[in-house]
Amino acid sequence: MVKIRLQREGKKKAPFYHIVVADSRSPRDGKIVEKIGTYDPMTKPSTIVLDKAAVEKWIKNGAKPTDTVKKLIEQAK
Repeated sequence: MVKIRLQREGKKKAPFYHIVVADSRSPRDGKIVEKIGTYDPMTKPSTIVLDKAAVEKWIKNGAKPTDTVKKLIEQAK
């Protein structure tokens, strides 16, 4: 099963996330299929950059976004 989820980057206590498409069995920071955006919670307000066409394509093809990513997609609209 393919999921759209966050992949953590950044330093300790300074997170930065890539929004990625990955197999649900791979580890959080493991192998990915495609990078479709970024999320920076450290800025005020939080910065969300998404490739909306890629998100729609992957959801149409059966990828399930995690709860957090689902909220980020709604905020980016």
